[in-house]
Formats: sequence, C-alpha cells, structure tokens
Amino acid sequence: MKKTKMINSDMSRVIAQMGHFDKLSIGDAGMPVPAGTEKIDLAVDNGIPSFMQVLNNVLEELEVQRIYLADEIRTQNPEMLTAIKKRLPDMPITFMPHEDMKRSLSDCKAFVRTGEMTPYANILLESGVTF
Repeated sequence: MKKTKMINSDMSRVIAQMGHFDKLSIGDAGMPVPAGTEKIDLAVDNGIPSFMQVLNNVLEELEVQRIYLADEIRTQNPEMLTAIKKRLPDMPITFMPHEDMKRSLSDCKAFVRTGEMTPYANILLESGVTF
C-alpha cells in the first residue's frame, strides 16, 4: 500500500503520467465534463469531499507551476478565491471566463469531481517539473 496521502488509484495514476505543462482539473459537483476527458468522481454527498480537501491532497503529489481560475470566482465565491490564494500564495494565476474554462477541460488529463456545492469552485493545475 502507498505511504503517501494520495491513495486514490485513478488520481495517483493520472498524476504519475503527467508531464511538464499538462493540466489536471479539480472542480465542484456541477461542472460539466466533456465526453473525451477522464472524470474521476469522488463526490459522495453535499460538500464531501470539499474542493479544498481534494486540492490539498493533489498538491501533496503534483508539482504545479501555474493555476487557472474562472473570472467569476472573484465576485461569486471570493471566500474560495481567498482559500486558494492562501494555500498557493506565490503561484501565478491566470483568470479566464468560466465558459473558456469549461472548454479547456478538453485539454486536461482528467477532471476530479468533488462534492463541493459552491459556485465557480474549479481550478486547472498546470504541471511543473521538480528539477
């Protein structure tokens, strides 16, 4: 059995296969996922697991060099934006319209669905390198 915090086999596999500039998305329970994008569904109930719980777990395994967020998070979910910035204080952020973010899921290695039930709690994580 793995010793690291990431014990979900699908998430572990996707992260292990990622290269520089590849993207992984984590999002709320309502985010529509394109048919060609792998969906790893962790949602079991309203808020379980939360977006931040999953993000914190993924950040234990994935080297991230940039994040992408919806413009709308600034006004529609500023508490979540604050939590993300607190967790990743020096991370470059690119904001984009939510519609563009939904289209960008086609370019992600996978989308991880959480039980989060707050608006615009979605992120694209761009993989960096460890050297």
